[in-house]
Amino acid sequence: MQLLNDQAFMGKTVLITGGASGIGAQSALTFAQLGANIVLSDIDQEAGLATLSRIHEVGVQGIYINADVSDVDQVNTMFATAIDEFTHIDVVVNNAGVEYPPTPTHLTDDALFLKNVDVNIKGVWFCIKAALNMMLKQGGGQIINVASVAGLRSAPMISGYSATKHAVVGLTKSVAVEYARANIRVNAVCPSFIDTPMVQRTLAHMDEKGQRSIMGASPMKRLGKPQEIANAIVWLASDESSFMNGHCMTMDGGMLA
Repeated sequence: MQLLNDQAFMGKTVLITGGASGIGAQSALTFAQLGANIVLSDIDQEAGLATLSRIHEVGVQGIYINADVSDVDQVNTMFATAIDEFTHIDVVVNNAGVEYPPTPTHLTDDALFLKNVDVNIKGVWFCIKAALNMMLKQGGGQIINVASVAGLRSAPMISGYSATKHAVVGLTKSVAVEYARANIRVNAVCPSFIDTPMVQRTLAHMDEKGQRSIMGASPMKRLGKPQEIANAIVWLASDESSFMNGHCMTMDGGMLA
């Protein structure tokens, strides 16, 4: 059942970080199909421009900005460029994230952990601050953060990644309450294993037994699809979810049920 009509985001602008592939790219395309102008950001320029081309094929306006969200100056420039192009941003999707191969905590390279902190926490923090400063001026907006089920429960062998996603959940709830009266809603999605390049990299580091355990982790016995997560992101950003704020939506096929 489709609750949103084809014009649900007509005239609105959506900024998506980590938008070159996976959940970010699928979300960008779904927003575009509903009429939104798209600001696509990523560090993978080739993939980002390829996704932008698909967005233009839909018939909406869109730009690609090469930006590393762990660099506050690049984040601020990204938002300024987006405002210069479209004058306003109605929805910000903080999707950019990194992971590391499953590793016992005591053997995890500190540099890998700090990279996760830089992108998964600092990157979301910088983008939230930039979005808030902009949305306060324009009278409101929607912020959607991409967390993880690893931010809701234990995640052995990826404890550093899990810690960063717990932080995203905490940021989502705290900022949502703080700015609710400013007409700014903040929500998150918490996917489990989704068929994206990130999960495929994780699977590539596992033996056959480990891969089977990932595939069987959900009661539905499959990986999630990027479109399934994109649908949730788009719904959270829409007027259909207008009374939902500070919510972290679990998308895991029943794993945590």
